[in-house]
Amino acid sequence: MIRYVANKFFYMLVSLLVLISATFFLMKAIPGDPFTSEKKVPDEIRQRLYEQYGLDKPVYEQYFKYLGNVVKGDFGVSMKRLNQDVTHIISQTFTASLKLGVVAIIVSVVIGVLLGMLAALYHRKLIDSVLMVIAVLGIAVPSFVLATMLQYLFASKFHIFNVMGFRSAKDYVLPVMALSASPIAFIARLTRSSMLEVLSADYIKTAKAKGLNWFSILFKHVLRNGILPVVTYMGPMTANIVTGSVVIEQIFGIGGIGKQFVESISTRDYPIIMGITIFYGVLLMVARFITDIAYVFVDPRIKLTSGKEG
Repeated sequence: MIRYVANKFFYMLVSLLVLISATFFLMKAIPGDPFTSEKKVPDEIRQRLYEQYGLDKPVYEQYFKYLGNVVKGDFGVSMKRLNQDVTHIISQTFTASLKLGVVAIIVSVVIGVLLGMLAALYHRKLIDSVLMVIAVLGIAVPSFVLATMLQYLFASKFHIFNVMGFRSAKDYVLPVMALSASPIAFIARLTRSSMLEVLSADYIKTAKAKGLNWFSILFKHVLRNGILPVVTYMGPMTANIVTGSVVIEQIFGIGGIGKQFVESISTRDYPIIMGITIFYGVLLMVARFITDIAYVFVDPRIKLTSGKEG
């Protein structure tokens, strides 16, 4: 187990280095700089700004200097916001994004598994057909389109929820619905397919023949084995929800980290772009790592003897 964890951690570091390098050089390859849009800035002041932020150095020197600072936990200072540290900006804005993401993940898993169970238990019946049609629609409609439709229908038209803002528990409803619709649909289809396979297995038939309680069979054997694909999907689902929240936060006016990311790209605030990208990368890699470990505990058939599994 220790070897397996160490192996996964090593590949996480390699992936993070690739992410940092790719983002840094792609960002530098874009024409212009953070001060291009500034109007009527004398050349002397512009040159001093370049020297202050190290933009007058060759790209490779900037890269290695930034890499050394990242190792120390220093993501730099914003080029557009006076005396605002990138780490401080992330810590201040991530709370709203975290709450939205956690609620969306919980809602996605709970509702998705329940719908998948219903569809499997009522296979080839009306409820199965209806749920699968809804699942197809949930996968097909992009989250930003659904968010706009929900905002118009429930906020602008019927005034049930607020159009913008994130002030109370009620304000979670529309953003969470928009974020979790696609994961719910995907999890429902995964659960249905997996549970149908498990329900037709010989050991389930044997359990029924022995007279075991149906609810015991359902939750102890069918659900536990049928939920394995959902556990595998947790990593990509977290990535979809985290990256999707960038757009959703803009639509609903949520002052989260996604909004900061969009604004930093439009203003070419290099330190914030890099800091949030690295933060997102670490978050998603940790989520994938936890998913791999959780899969081992959920499925006891997997043995970590060589450290190469997963």
